[in-house]
Amino acid sequence: MEQIVLDDWQKKILETQGNICLRSGRQVGKSTCISVLAGDYAATNNDKTIMIIAAVERQAYLLFEKVLNYMESKYRRLILGGSDRPTKTEIRLSNGCRILCLPSGLTGYGIRGYSIDLLIVDEAAFVPEEVYNAVTPALAARYRLGARIVLLSTPFGREGYFARAFQDLTFTKFHVSSEECPRISKDFLAQEKARLSKRVYTQEYLGEFVDDLMQWFPDKLILECMKLKRPGSIPKSSDLYMGVDLARMGEDESVFAIVKRTQDNKLIHIEHQITKRTYLSQSTKHIINLNKMYDFQKIFIDDEGIGVGVFDHLLQEESTRRKIIPINNSKRVIDRDDGKVRLLKEDLYNNLLRMMELGEIQLLDDPEIFQSLKSVQFEYTADTRGRSHLKIFGNYTHTAEALIRAAWCVREKGLNIWIKSI
Repeated sequence: MEQIVLDDWQKKILETQGNICLRSGRQVGKSTCISVLAGDYAATNNDKTIMIIAAVERQAYLLFEKVLNYMESKYRRLILGGSDRPTKTEIRLSNGCRILCLPSGLTGYGIRGYSIDLLIVDEAAFVPEEVYNAVTPALAARYRLGARIVLLSTPFGREGYFARAFQDLTFTKFHVSSEECPRISKDFLAQEKARLSKRVYTQEYLGEFVDDLMQWFPDKLILECMKLKRPGSIPKSSDLYMGVDLARMGEDESVFAIVKRTQDNKLIHIEHQITKRTYLSQSTKHIINLNKMYDFQKIFIDDEGIGVGVFDHLLQEESTRRKIIPINNSKRVIDRDDGKVRLLKEDLYNNLLRMMELGEIQLLDDPEIFQSLKSVQFEYTADTRGRSHLKIFGNYTHTAEALIRAAWCVREKGLNIWIKSI
């Protein structure tokens, strides 16, 4: 592991005692800083329990891996081996310290029962309130001995535990924008500032709380729809559909959402798969294999950008060529009734929202789904002519993108719009 060179603000965090709340813009190095904090704390204390949590496993494990890498580079002699060697969820040290990594889920049920000396919450703005209610009592018994909480996140609205921590006198607050980070290209930030609205740029890169950005899928609505457990097996059916969102090798995740359409045109979410760090050729093969298993009626996939290569290959594949339906978010559509032009993306998100509000879709009970739907935000912007436009965006929308495509199966026929390529 290369020598870690810390910025001044990172050094100040490491020197701070007590509870810490860090909000920042993207890619400033907050997880690197906190991995050093966790590693040094574990190495310089005896018989302590450090717990790292996040809303979903993926995020918790990413920070946990950074902590492990740092420990192996600086404190390798302390790490136990043999049957006590590091696992996916725990690092044991010879000084009696343990570093645990657990996904919080939606209620914190799986992290109850621990006594914690240092609680680290990654992407804390996305962790449900119920989780904090479950885990903060775990610090009670050791609070007088210096038990502490460290929260780190990009901001997301002014509600919730993370936002309130910035008004809490027991927390030392830190705020770092992406513009302050010497490792982020100024040219890149200039391009992002030109591309994004002022409000979105302020939240994502300046790390500020923004009032005008609104959540597309309310928490309560998401939870009301997430009632299903995964079935033990999925029989082939003529009513199965799949929505796909693709990512390049090493970039985010590719998501495959499978739904069953009932006779009354309602949807049941029966499978949800995420693949990480896969080549597009591997994603193509995965789609073909899933189709062999489930014999989909239709497969909805993006046909622009990185999706075009997969789409073209599937069109040449005999088993999928008649099933592939291109879903391009940036396509313009014209309403036949009023002649208004909008992006197809707006119709896709409106369709899923409407189905959820009417109880026409049941979703799997999965924290990945909750976080992704929760992350979808929207705002209205005006162009140079004063016309209002809806912008839908989010940081963790891969699952949401797969779901909006899968849910489009109920709208595929009889849609009262024209598609207009521009």
